[in-house]
This record gives sequence, structure tokens and C-alpha cells, in this order.
Amino acid sequence: MTGKQPDPAVTEQEFLSRQYQDISIKKLSIDPNLVPVLESRLTEAQHCLESAPLATIFLCGSILEGILLGVALQKPKEFNQSASSPKDKENKVKPFQEWTLAQFIDVAHGLGVLKLDVKKFSHELRDFRNYIHPYQQLASNFSPDKHTAEICLQVLKAAIADLSGGRK
Repeated sequence: MTGKQPDPAVTEQEFLSRQYQDISIKKLSIDPNLVPVLESRLTEAQHCLESAPLATIFLCGSILEGILLGVALQKPKEFNQSASSPKDKENKVKPFQEWTLAQFIDVAHGLGVLKLDVKKFSHELRDFRNYIHPYQQLASNFSPDKHTAEICLQVLKAAIADLSGGRK
């Protein structure tokens, strides 16, 4: 634990109105070989925002998962020793490649590297990212639009800010 007080409840509008300056994947503690791949996806997500909001959402979820895995690989001891690390049937921590995005989000929050608001909104991003499965989208009877994609992009920016130390 970091000893930080939890964030007060943040409304969607407060969250969306935040401006994140100098958001950069390069500032993250991840494998430098991964940075160009993630930056390329971020650029593509921003280009898709107007014409392909669902693609933006998929890319934002993919980038978030890549970033959190990258951070975990740089801090394996902390991530593996977290109380919320996923365990197998023998109660051993699963290897990172078997973790879900939800588990990465929860462990990152438990370690204090994602704030409470980012944790909660990241789970929403994950839910929309799961529309990559057509039956998931069909079951919800919802088609994300530009506004939904903007929310997902904002969640990703906030996560990058948290993970790079850009939010205090």
C-alpha cells in the first residue's frame, strides 16, 4: 500500500473534463521495444475516433492491457505478491500471460499505481473492449458511438498519467 487516501467519488463528467497534458507512453516503465507498437496503436485509435468508434475502443483496451502487462513485467515481484494476484488451483500465482485485463487492473490499483477512479473506469473500458466478441455486443444490444470511444480514450489517458506519475 502507498498510504494514499482513496479518491473521492468522481463523476463521469468530472472524469471526462480532466485535461491530461504530455501523455506519453515513452514515460512509462516498460520495455522500450514495446513503446513504438503501443504508440502506433494510440495514434491509430485517435484516427479511428470519428469514423470507427468501435475500433477506437478495441485499440484502447489493447493498449491498456499492453501497458499494464509491460508494467507488471518491470515489477514482477510486486505484481506477483499482491493479495489480488490471480491464483491457480494449487494457490500459486498464475503466469502473467494467463492474467486477464480485469486482474491487471485490480492488481495495479492494489499496488497504488492506478487510482480508484481509473480502476473503476478501466473496468468499464474493459467491458466495452469485450464487444470484440460479436455475441457480447449482441447480448447488450448496444452500439458504441463516438462519445463512448471518447470516454474510453480518456480512461486510457488517465491510466497512462497514473502509471507515468503524471497524476498526484
